[in-house]
Amino acid sequence: MYQKKIILIFLFFVSYNSYAQNPLQLWYNHPAMTWEGTLPLGNGRLGMTPDGGVEKEHVVLNDISLWSGSPQDANNYDAHKYLPKIRELLFEGKNEEAQKLVDQHFVCLGPGSGGPQWGCFQTLGNIDIDFTYPGSKTTKVNYKNYKRSLSLDSAIATNTYEVDGVKYKKEYFTSFGTDVDIIRITTNKLRQINCSIEISRSERAKVSTKNNILQMEGQLDNGTDGKGMQYLAKVKAVAKGGTQYTKGNRLIVKNANELIIYISEKTNYKNPTFRKDVDELMAKAISTPYKKEKRQHIETFQKLYKRVYVNLGPNNKNNIPTDQRLIEFQKDPKADNGMAVLFYQFGRYLSISSTRVGLLPPNLQGLWANQIHTPWNGDYHLDVNVQMNHWGTDVSNLSELDLPLTALVKALVPNGEKTAKAYYNAEGWVAHVITNLWQFTEPGESASWGVTKCGSGWLCDNLWQHYAFTNDTSYLRKIYPILKGSALFYKSMLVRDPKTKWLVTSPSSSPENSFVMPDGHNVSICMGPTIDNQIIRELYDNVITATKIFNIDKSFRDTLEQQLTQLPPAGRISPDGRIMEWLEDYKESDLHHRHISHLYGLYPANQITPDSTPDLAEAARKTLEVRGDDGPGWSIAYKMLMWSRLYDGNRAYKLFINLMRPTTSTEINYGAGGGIYPNLFSAGPPFQIDANFGGCAAVAEMLLQSHAGYINLLPAIPDEWKPAGEVRGLKARGNFTVDFKWENGKITTFRIYSPTRQQVKVKINGIVKTVLSRKL
Repeated sequence: MYQKKIILIFLFFVSYNSYAQNPLQLWYNHPAMTWEGTLPLGNGRLGMTPDGGVEKEHVVLNDISLWSGSPQDANNYDAHKYLPKIRELLFEGKNEEAQKLVDQHFVCLGPGSGGPQWGCFQTLGNIDIDFTYPGSKTTKVNYKNYKRSLSLDSAIATNTYEVDGVKYKKEYFTSFGTDVDIIRITTNKLRQINCSIEISRSERAKVSTKNNILQMEGQLDNGTDGKGMQYLAKVKAVAKGGTQYTKGNRLIVKNANELIIYISEKTNYKNPTFRKDVDELMAKAISTPYKKEKRQHIETFQKLYKRVYVNLGPNNKNNIPTDQRLIEFQKDPKADNGMAVLFYQFGRYLSISSTRVGLLPPNLQGLWANQIHTPWNGDYHLDVNVQMNHWGTDVSNLSELDLPLTALVKALVPNGEKTAKAYYNAEGWVAHVITNLWQFTEPGESASWGVTKCGSGWLCDNLWQHYAFTNDTSYLRKIYPILKGSALFYKSMLVRDPKTKWLVTSPSSSPENSFVMPDGHNVSICMGPTIDNQIIRELYDNVITATKIFNIDKSFRDTLEQQLTQLPPAGRISPDGRIMEWLEDYKESDLHHRHISHLYGLYPANQITPDSTPDLAEAARKTLEVRGDDGPGWSIAYKMLMWSRLYDGNRAYKLFINLMRPTTSTEINYGAGGGIYPNLFSAGPPFQIDANFGGCAAVAEMLLQSHAGYINLLPAIPDEWKPAGEVRGLKARGNFTVDFKWENGKITTFRIYSPTRQQVKVKINGIVKTVLSRKL
């Protein structure tokens, strides 16, 4: 019977780009009570989060490129003079003295990320719409049949309700067609739309009106002379019926039958014609019939979104409002397999909505922020966060959304070369823990976290994974200089540890973590932390592979191959059975620390697997047990991924349940907590988007893995998903597209597609087979 089913896999199929999807939505029976309950819309450049208010509607606007600050050279060009002494102290085991010297001479000049020149990702502003209702006879509007929803299938938010027998409907989208924000309001009776509209920003904004158009413009602080990035936003209300006029800085609409609000905005980031562009985009949008505009928006969005279909069984609670559904899910997860599908596809939705080719990658906030000064500056953290933002793109068939990150990394190289020389007198380029729109690569302002130097190597893994999934050699040729430059840095700065004789990084640290010295003091600065060794090994292997593909740089390849034999192992097991985080078996300052950096070799790398390194895999398991299941949202998502790599689907699903705990907390938290806001944004808290993307990647990793030399179907399926399910359109390394179905936890049919027919290894129900793929 099994063989018959396998034969059937090649007999029928429709194009993976046209899967019929069950419409998924977030929905609520009340307006948003906080910004973390609003509905996120985005087209990669524009962001919009409406709260669905009946009397007063508040809509937050964003632009992915709106940053304060400016480029700076914060390199300490004398830092390398102190490098020999710092290393000497570390060789002698005087880590605390070395750390003091690092704080004095081996961090960035100036306040670093705490200063105004660093800048931050900022909210663009707000649209406020005040409604009056002709039939309302009380001060407080009584409404009924309220529903507020976001369709993941169409990237359109809808708000419907009834006031005194009049049915109102609002539609909102950030157009993938004409690249403007659109809000359309209709009713079932004539002359019922009455409102005033205003645009505002809490600082650095000038609002004016001209020809029934609202205009807001300003210039952000660059941290030097105040003349930073400029922006311009315009609002136009197009009504059918009724009257329209301006009053102060408000647009007033009276007795309209239909109203469409258009918002066009631009910044001058790499765009000297931004003012002209705002007008042209507005004119094009207004001249496009609404039905056509909406259709183009949906079609463009669905070209990406509809590539993947996931069904984890019949149990779902789509009929319950999403905020209530989160609460019910905690009570009885088994009754709602659809929650994992919703969260997974929401992660894909957020990826599509927060970036696109030619623009910027999603930052800590993705694209959405409601503050002038966003948490942690809303910047790019290079010690897990921005990488996690992209872990789900390739496997979820959104590989082109990697390219904005590739462009960001490429832009870091010139300053990274200066930093490598200034601090290490090394070749190549390096980036440390944090960066921003302005290509900052220097160490951070504190030794306790700022000197971690795995950021650039880790970014190179993201670049490589795009190649691994796409097999695009022209892309590999473009990124090869970036990879080589990063490897060149590590090659030229490694030093030999006199104790072990290994080549190690020095000074360094394990991201944001510390250990206890024999005298009881907590210290972060060390030599050769495990994550550095793992990342360097992986980077060297990838560069060596590229040199063989292109038949270039043989002498450089030989040097890397020689150094590989002298690096510390990818993982070492401590006496208590865990993976060692540092070169020495130090005592951790915090057993439950949020970072699990020394398990980089388990995920995202493939250096630790249950099949090839069972002893290390068991040590990784013990490490995760001791670290615990709690933490900020991104840490929980990371642990989900690691348990998936250990083939423990039930533990990964336990963490998913933990990740989905409802929360409304927005206080900054570094320890246990996490959770999910009513709109499914992930919480640190506060909101940061990495756990949305990391959790999305983890759900995919539970269903399909391809890092170990073969495609593994259902490697970590939890008991809750075993009865029956179907997946279509996931991607595997080697540019394979994979569809499969299962019953009782066993694959019943599968299909593997690739641009050209080729043999591929696939693990089905525990057995590795070689099959021939079908041509796309």
